Amino acid sequence: MSGNEQRNVNYDRLPLTNDDHPSNVLYNAPPSPDPNISTFHTPHLNSGDLAGDISAMPPGAAPPRFLGAALYDDPGAPRIRDSYASSHNTVPSGGNGSEYTGSVYALNDTLGAQPLTHGPYGGAYHDDPRDNFPGEQGGHPMSPMGRSQNRLMEEKRAAYAPPRTRSKRKVIVLAIIASLILLILAVVIPIYFFVVRPSSQKSATEEAQESAANPTSTKGTKPPAIAVFGGDGSKITMEDGNTFVYKNQFGGTWYWDENDPFNNGARAQSWSPALNETFHYGVDKIRGVNIGGWLNTEPFISPALFEPYLTNSQPAIDEWTLSQAMAADTARGGLKQLEEHYKTFITEKDFAEIAGAGLNFVRIPIGYWAIETRGDEPFLAKISWTYFLKAIKWARKYGIRINLDLHSVPGSQNGWNHSGRLGTVNFLNGPMGYANAQRTLDYIRILAEFISQPQYKDVVTMFGIMNEPQGPQIGQDALARFYFEAYNIIRTAGGVGEGNGPFISLHDGFIPRNQWSDLFPNADRLSLDTHPYLCFGAQSSAAMASYAKTPCATWASQVNTSMGAFGLTNAGEWSNAVTDCGLWLNGVNLGIRYEGTYQGETRTGSCTPWTDWQNYDVTMKNAIKDFALASMDALQDYFFWTWKIGNSTRSGKVETPAWSYQLGLENGWMPKDPREAAGVCGNTNPWNPPLRPWQTGGAGAGNIPASATDALSWPPPTISNAGAISLLPSYTSTGTIVTLPGPTFTTKGSTATATVDVGNGWANAADNAGMYVEVPTCSYLDPWIGPTAAPPSPLCTGAARRHEPRRPQITPPPS
Repeated sequence: MSGNEQRNVNYDRLPLTNDDHPSNVLYNAPPSPDPNISTFHTPHLNSGDLAGDISAMPPGAAPPRFLGAALYDDPGAPRIRDSYASSHNTVPSGGNGSEYTGSVYALNDTLGAQPLTHGPYGGAYHDDPRDNFPGEQGGHPMSPMGRSQNRLMEEKRAAYAPPRTRSKRKVIVLAIIASLILLILAVVIPIYFFVVRPSSQKSATEEAQESAANPTSTKGTKPPAIAVFGGDGSKITMEDGNTFVYKNQFGGTWYWDENDPFNNGARAQSWSPALNETFHYGVDKIRGVNIGGWLNTEPFISPALFEPYLTNSQPAIDEWTLSQAMAADTARGGLKQLEEHYKTFITEKDFAEIAGAGLNFVRIPIGYWAIETRGDEPFLAKISWTYFLKAIKWARKYGIRINLDLHSVPGSQNGWNHSGRLGTVNFLNGPMGYANAQRTLDYIRILAEFISQPQYKDVVTMFGIMNEPQGPQIGQDALARFYFEAYNIIRTAGGVGEGNGPFISLHDGFIPRNQWSDLFPNADRLSLDTHPYLCFGAQSSAAMASYAKTPCATWASQVNTSMGAFGLTNAGEWSNAVTDCGLWLNGVNLGIRYEGTYQGETRTGSCTPWTDWQNYDVTMKNAIKDFALASMDALQDYFFWTWKIGNSTRSGKVETPAWSYQLGLENGWMPKDPREAAGVCGNTNPWNPPLRPWQTGGAGAGNIPASATDALSWPPPTISNAGAISLLPSYTSTGTIVTLPGPTFTTKGSTATATVDVGNGWANAADNAGMYVEVPTCSYLDPWIGPTAAPPSPLCTGAARRHEPRRPQITPPPS
């Protein structure tokens, strides 16, 4: 309060528990700021917000620290206090507090069975951790209510005088008045509901007709906003009505209110920044997991999808052939089987479990068919996008950030089954390589425009623009030019600088990381993605225990070097596999190197000891865990591949156990707390942060020298296995822009909430160039034709060949 405000005003206890659900740990969270703004001010965060005049304090009371005195104890060095109001959660680096560990919340001990030494308080409640009393270090721990009190508690009591005691006479008078009111209500309410109201009430049919005639009316369609917030032990009800108990021993808190669907107050763990706080890349660790095989299928992850079609004349070996087989299989539901997979393979509960596992990021692979398909491409178009929107909702609810991974592009960037179609590389390779790259740039642009919108940018904070392109086949020059064109497109969508669009993740293309170090000088927020696997090379029969420190010796120094030379370096994929044992790990019916059934390989041994996880002994489980911890420490910022492996319908169990994080947690070979990995490689801080300013969107971001811009101009002059660009089929940017829809939010018993702005799918209205489409008078090949086909001749009739205009380039901000 200011000096002239009234003191000793009666006050109520904060309503921290939900009386309707006494068995659950549900909280009415404090109001949150508008999700469309990036900064806001909370009262009493600055010393100027507090009155310097303290003469009106109760006689003999010292200035109470919890009112912010610590902010102006030392005029030359004001300090941030740990106890403050509203929903501004920022705490000093390394802290694990929030407003829910503040003194006001702690004093109102409404948590019942949870003492102040439990849960979000963690036994480390400090009124002012920066003040030291004689004999105390780093603040004064709070004593439980009703026990011996400490000095800081007495200061609180001195600041807030208790309400004055009312006389017995007044209490009796008030009780009589209340009884009379209750008697009146007992008579009036029945008369109203059974006599007056029925005579004037409209029927449900009449109200429905009136609503249809006036669709803009919000009468009766929006119930009161009820904020839902909780932590460990709270009960979650999913959209299908099923329930589960949220288990998070790390201080994670979830938040979801259908009437406030873009609230970013959730936190995955106490040590991970909430979504409405800044994630300091290079300082805050990415502890992530992939959600592979969900929206972009892979045979070894979801074998049950592929097993029914193994005896087809064309067995299902990738999503292309799976889609064809399913479409023909009307008895099982046709392509709707894929949507059933989307519904059931990953649910909200998985996201809750990921946060409870101590992980703060997910990498979600999708195929380009989430946006559209063309020609005879058999993929189920657009449906997976609706489930990616669900993923955003679930991630937001549990405080998890998303790395959106474009896993499959037109023509295939690597020829592997997870690119959509097993076979040849037709991206920047072969006669359709340039046209497929143009089309891919459009899909990157569409995704970037969507996730750069204010409603989504704090959840989808990283964009992996293409998974595992075959760099040696494509050529680094062409790939680097493509990356830089994609970079410009993404920054055009969201802008330059921290908070403006996502971190951009570039896969190394299986090219040594040191060759990427100086290609994009001063580029804004780039991360180099690498996928370190041991299992696809030479096989060894060495025991699992012998690999305990292999990641430390193999990967750690490489990551350190890349963090210093390139900038943020993340391991987008890694696993616990040290052999290639497992059902279809190399592809459907392609064999296993370890057992000598893969083409050209000799037998090393039997895979049974590696895949029979139900009979792992303690030694085996501990050895796998040691490898996992060493990998986490060596890689520093990582995404394990993958969260979940589905059962085989033939064996009824997971056949590739080294690849399932969830299975490892359940059976004891993955760490319950990934922070256990710190220091396993012998150095608790293997790289010295922070990143350079422009690498995290700070000063100088986007000021790329003209020499680098010229060297990376698009398109490349030639394409691998095809020759000069001028002699190849290409598209023209005259098509109608495709935009991605946002989610639909509904409230109980109503239609979509009219007041929720989900965006229009396009962050930058000035980005209005058309989509790449065919020139009507030009000839084209099948986009998946293969690199050995000859280009069509002639390419176009007459003078239809057009010059491709370069997209507008972004203007970087002043340094």
